[in-house]
Amino acid sequence: MQHLENQIAEIFEVESLDTTRNFADFDEWDSLAALSILAILDSDYGLNLTQKELEEFPTVADFISYTESNAK
Repeated sequence: MQHLENQIAEIFEVESLDTTRNFADFDEWDSLAALSILAILDSDYGLNLTQKELEEFPTVADFISYTESNAK
């Protein structure tokens, strides 16, 4: 899932993504960032979540783990 981690890092405009953080902890977190992540989730992994569901993940690592386990 390095590819997903890299995509999220690009959205947050960071070189190295600290996956122990929550999405809301990133300065770049806003509705556009959420939509970008949700679009990647749908197009690349065949998964659909709402922004609220995305924000419920305790950490980015938890989100990546969920994606790995449920990707279609």
